[in-house]
Amino acid sequence: MHKRILAICLAIFLAFAVIPTGFADNSDQVVITYGETAYMNQQYKSIVDNYFASKTNVDLNDVESKVITAGDVNKISGGFSGKYYNSNQIFSSALLDLNQNGEITVEVDDSITTITPEMYMSALKSAGIQGGHVYVTSPVSATGESALAGIMDCYEEATDVEIPDNVKEAANQEIATQAEILNNSNVSADDLSKLVDDVKEKVNEENITDHATIVNIINDYSTTYNINISDNDIENLANTIEQVQSVQDDANAYKEQISDFVDSSSSGNGFSLDGFSLDGLFNSILSIFNFSI
Repeated sequence: MHKRILAICLAIFLAFAVIPTGFADNSDQVVITYGETAYMNQQYKSIVDNYFASKTNVDLNDVESKVITAGDVNKISGGFSGKYYNSNQIFSSALLDLNQNGEITVEVDDSITTITPEMYMSALKSAGIQGGHVYVTSPVSATGESALAGIMDCYEEATDVEIPDNVKEAANQEIATQAEILNNSNVSADDLSKLVDDVKEKVNEENITDHATIVNIINDYSTTYNINISDNDIENLANTIEQVQSVQDDANAYKEQISDFVDSSSSGNGFSLDGFSLDGLFNSILSIFNFSI
């Protein structure tokens, strides 16, 4: 009996000794960005907070948060899409939870009318982000285009690593271009997202940078999926994918910098970190005393 108690105490002591402080409180791995229009209206903010609270087990009062302004969004979107927002237009808000890690997942509230989870995931992967759970909402109906700036800011706050500006711009342009195509055509968001993902994958695998070649690839996939979009939209999409491809070296460098934060941290039934498993530690200690529980 005394050996069992000693083993359990030793395992608990070592567990707290080796786990970084940030993992002791789940809220350290959660960040919220509020659209400034939502944040400045208490009723709107309450709607946003209630949605996030329903999706996580974290006390939002302990969560780090930041307000995303129209100026923040315009720094990313204005130069390429030509779309500028006013301070009364930034409703979309985002929560990043790195406690729910592994493959990147995005949940979008019904209030977001245009940008789909798949579009957010595709743009984030273009920026080198591969893990974490993202929630997006708005207190009123919104396209969700401005939310990407907030999502990327969440990752910067959670990991303390800045995303290169050119990578942000390319990811934002990807979202803006898809939103414009949806507005100009009858194509479904799911079909468009699949087309964009497949074109990006082919362009990346073959390291294609020639604009005309990218246009031909888009046309080929459009035929394959029976998608009808205008020549102008195809040109814009080709420019966007060309831009995404041009920043992949920087995106991959960023991906490497944050790999410790967004790689899956779960293995089996026990918590693990960088190959360290509490289950493994506990079982090893028990084996020293030649018994198990």
